[in-house]
Amino acid sequence: MRLLAIGRGKPGPEAELFARYAARIKPGLKLQEFNDGVGSPVEIKRREAEALLAAIAAPDFVVALDAGGKTPDSLELAKMLAGWTDSGKNLTFVIGGAEGLDASVIARAEAVLSLGQLTWPHMLVRPMLAEQIYRAQMINTGHPYHRAGRP
Repeated sequence: MRLLAIGRGKPGPEAELFARYAARIKPGLKLQEFNDGVGSPVEIKRREAEALLAAIAAPDFVVALDAGGKTPDSLELAKMLAGWTDSGKNLTFVIGGAEGLDASVIARAEAVLSLGQLTWPHMLVRPMLAEQIYRAQMINTGHPYHRAGRP
């Protein structure tokens, strides 16, 4: 399982939190970072899309993170993840840069996922996604990590 992300992370709490959850995911979630694009917003998205699409293999199952994507709850995400995993393809998540993902990347994706309508710093999206993947895996195995009920 891979996460392709625009932007180079720095050591710190966000990177540590991502590493903690990425290591719990089976198989592990490997992060591949790309430089931010430069130029006008359109040019930035185009350049970032070229880099991301070049890193995606033809048989990969791609899940793009985009504000226009589906906003499942954790139980729904667990079902989605099980289906994606059952496809037998290498699961590849994609996070764009500050300008978002180019339409060509979204068109390449088999699924588009949103973490909600709030705007999150890209370095926080990484650990948030990793935790949700881990949570979904725990739900799918019947582990009590996820608590569906309210207190």
